[in-house]
Amino acid sequence: MPIRPAILADIPQLLPLINSAFRGETSKQGWTHEADLIEGAVRTDEETLRQILLAPEDVLLQYSDEAGHVQACVSLQKKERGLYLGMLTVMPELQGAGIGQQLLAAAEDFAQQQHCPGIFMTVISVRTELIAWYERHGYRQTGEIRPFSVEAKFGVPTQPLEFVILEKLIASSSLP
Repeated sequence: MPIRPAILADIPQLLPLINSAFRGETSKQGWTHEADLIEGAVRTDEETLRQILLAPEDVLLQYSDEAGHVQACVSLQKKERGLYLGMLTVMPELQGAGIGQQLLAAAEDFAQQQHCPGIFMTVISVRTELIAWYERHGYRQTGEIRPFSVEAKFGVPTQPLEFVILEKLIASSSLP
């Protein structure tokens, strides 16, 4: 499987991938973008990726093609509640090809390896197609709502936004 943990040397490929998949005109080639919700082209920066990659219990999984070009990634951070899934990213022109589903399966495997009770995430509430996609993959809305906040360097919302919390419990019988 072409999924492996990213390392610091991968940041030059990861950074433009993430930013172009979520923001700017390029992101509109896919269906999971935030370009109409948040002005600005920067979704993340090198320092944020570096912090994720250097955190001892966290991982950023990346999906690469046969030539080694990074095409997708997902950040997994171990928290008290479980494994936090963030920045699930697939190149806009490859969205819908099953890569995101493969990364979700890899995230669930990682959660089991880390003995996490489940996976949770925040999703902007107006991103109904994305929420429905996660629900089709076994995630459910918890009913929790959190205010949307983002540092100004990562964009400015074009409308009032909030997060909903989605989670998927990992069956305890599959944990060692």
